[in-house]
Amino acid sequence: MNADLFGLEQQTPRTNSRPEAAALVEVLKALRTHPAVAWAERMNSGAAKVEGRFIRFGWRGCPDVLGQLKDGRLLGVEVKAQAGRLRPEQTLFLERIRCAGGVAFMARDCRDVLRELDRAKEMQI
Repeated sequence: MNADLFGLEQQTPRTNSRPEAAALVEVLKALRTHPAVAWAERMNSGAAKVEGRFIRFGWRGCPDVLGQLKDGRLLGVEVKAQAGRLRPEQTLFLERIRCAGGVAFMARDCRDVLRELDRAKEMQI
């Protein structure tokens, strides 16, 4: 048993064997604490078979995170692990958001979030 200075048992830190899930946690934390972001939420999309019926939820290509900047613009962020690549429908959806005046990008970590939100701030001026 490992113990801290107070004699309390230390638990082994959890590791995430799914790199994209770990990236999502980091990106969401960066977005939710950034002063330019009003809100940011995980957007689950996909499909499942429920009681013998195939049901699609969300939109094809929808970003992993949807949100809004405090200036009112829509925010869309597709999260990828270091080796991940955008699928064509994801690229199209991000472009649709940008064409409508929103901010949309792919992020692998918090550095990408900070860089892209700084870029979005410059474009707003």
